Amino acid sequence: MTRLLLLNGPNLNLLGTREPDIYGAETLQGIERRATHLARAEGIELACFQSNAEHELIGRIQQAPAEKVEVLIFNPGAFTHTSIALRDAVLAVGLPMIEVHLSNPQAREEFRRRSYFSDIAIGVISGFGPLGYELAVRAACGHLAAGDRARPRVRASS
Repeated sequence: MTRLLLLNGPNLNLLGTREPDIYGAETLQGIERRATHLARAEGIELACFQSNAEHELIGRIQQAPAEKVEVLIFNPGAFTHTSIALRDAVLAVGLPMIEVHLSNPQAREEFRRRSYFSDIAIGVISGFGPLGYELAVRAACGHLAAGDRARPRVRASS
């Protein structure tokens, strides 16, 4: 069975109570449950993992190829703007990755506008709240159905 891995970074375990005016009132468990049902309806298995610890997320990414994961769906949370180590882990495993954010980082503070993942993602979904996760699952399914197993690419800087 085809497998996707949904990773969530720091503080996303607090969804539902953390700044609901920005992140909404739905819990991470609810979001994961809906995404899992959607994937299952497509005949795809979705594994979910959340951690506040960078090293645990890196370990889970490194484990993904051995588990036959074909696409990563990743909301790095605040690590989006700080973690070269997580970026390197995604590049090292060579799996296609979709970056997801509940809010639109481009419409927020200046420091949130820099992502270490967007340029290596096959796509970025942001600003749609919990719906973004469902859109990411659909995008991953479409990516796989098209037979595109593209590895992340780093664009050369000019």
